[in-house]
Amino acid sequence: MIKEKYLTWCEKATKDPDLIKELKEMAGNDELISDAFYTELEFGTAGLRGVIGAGTNRMNIYTVGQASQGLADYVNSITKNGSIAISYDSRIKSDVFAKASAEIFAANGLKVYMYSELMPTPMLSFAVRRLKCDAGVMVTASHNPAKYNGYKAYGADGTQLGPEAADYVLSIMKSVDAFSGVKSTDFDLAVKEGKIEYIGEDIINEYLEAVKTQQIEKGLDMSNLNLIYSPLNGTGNKPVREILKRIGVKNVTVVPEQELPDGNFPTAPYPNPEIRQSFECALKLAETVPADLLLATDPDCDRVGIAVNQGGEYQLITGNDVGALLLYYILSRKTANGNLPNTPIAVKTIVTSEICQRICDDFGCELINVLTGFKFIGEQISILEEKNEQNRFILGYEESYGYLAGDHCRDKDAVVASMLICEMAAYYKHQGKTLIDVLNAIYDKYGYFYCSQTSFTCEGQSGMARIKGIMEDLRTNPPKSIGGSKVIKINDYKTSISYNLENGEETKITLPSSNVLSYFMEDGCSLIVRPSGTEPKIKLYIGAVESTHEKSLTKRAELTAEGTKLLGF
Repeated sequence: MIKEKYLTWCEKATKDPDLIKELKEMAGNDELISDAFYTELEFGTAGLRGVIGAGTNRMNIYTVGQASQGLADYVNSITKNGSIAISYDSRIKSDVFAKASAEIFAANGLKVYMYSELMPTPMLSFAVRRLKCDAGVMVTASHNPAKYNGYKAYGADGTQLGPEAADYVLSIMKSVDAFSGVKSTDFDLAVKEGKIEYIGEDIINEYLEAVKTQQIEKGLDMSNLNLIYSPLNGTGNKPVREILKRIGVKNVTVVPEQELPDGNFPTAPYPNPEIRQSFECALKLAETVPADLLLATDPDCDRVGIAVNQGGEYQLITGNDVGALLLYYILSRKTANGNLPNTPIAVKTIVTSEICQRICDDFGCELINVLTGFKFIGEQISILEEKNEQNRFILGYEESYGYLAGDHCRDKDAVVASMLICEMAAYYKHQGKTLIDVLNAIYDKYGYFYCSQTSFTCEGQSGMARIKGIMEDLRTNPPKSIGGSKVIKINDYKTSISYNLENGEETKITLPSSNVLSYFMEDGCSLIVRPSGTEPKIKLYIGAVESTHEKSLTKRAELTAEGTKLLGF
């Protein structure tokens, strides 16, 4: 079966010279052929994501074509004369996949709106909503290494597709022949006929103005802030620099090696602002250009990470802590300015630090917990919008460096987050404080919530089987204690049941089913296990809670070691 698929591709995959070459090079290598063809890329609520290359288990114009045909069929099943927006990032073949998708949508009778150059994920979500499209596509693999690409699909509300829509697209993908069952047309002809239209500067400007409305201290003097910024060779370069210019941040130095788009990511092989390696060029630059803050956005500019100058040393701040800083800043300043909504709402994911619950309680803010995936945060904004209460939403965030303030889009937005982080840093600098100083004060006030996330990569067919086995074993043989503390509650989000081990009660979890296990210990600490939905990884989330800095660090290390052992790594 695998060999037959390979031979069919050798015969019919003729549109891309790179694929022709790769297929020829595979000849006689059963291991390469098997990995490329043993399965098909799955289309889920996160769309497609995989290694670029030839095969049914790879990102290429044919698998992207099947997904686009499926999405076109879905849109045509729910509306007549539908429309769709497209954007793409700097990754290898992102522009090729975007163009191929546009040709397919146009051939299926959909009006296509497409950015004329690479643009961030949040600007795709904004365009879907602003242009009243029925769907959207963002070609990106976010912060994955250069060999990956992906295809994120959005619904009319600007959030990523829900389970029912994703299942519909997947069903079409499985039934459509990649070589003969996908409709397509000529791109230039479709543009000439008005079937494909480029998104203009007016929409880009509207997006930036919508972001700017989220300023908290609109009259703040920003000239005191010195910033080094890296777009990590991605889409953030123009919009982030422009929004900072509009709010008055003048002292911005861009990392030259990472300024322009480059899908090979030569100075950051893993272009993820969560890791220190992505900041190496910025840290080197800071030796000659001192800065208060280092800021980096990932290739599709939906995540942002920072490092703070604390006495000459740059300290990276985790996504949990940046979220806590933003939440505290927004709530405290809006309270002081008298413009905090009467019933404000913040939203976080279940794997995000619980310190935000104490911050919200302090300011009378409701906190909603949702599953991992920013689409669930976006859905909460849409629920508020249906009641004309979207002004109650003040911030949504997840520990993986994704933040959103405002209702202009329905995905994490590193443009608005970069703006607010810089404003926050400038505000506290006027008071003689760094963001580290403020974070320490938050810990002193609300408790030492030290969290961490560890990922274990399991590539290929055997890796997927290993991840499945780990989750099955944890459900069959749940741990009774972790880190020397008794497990008192287990939340199984796949079965949607919460098990109270102290009294034996089982309660229903009112969230969609997801393959996640959460363990809560007697001492208040937690451990969460979750296979990634977009990468060949299984993730371990640690939540340590102690009364002091030193105790919390020690506890986090203990939990990480025991959790790693629990997963068999």
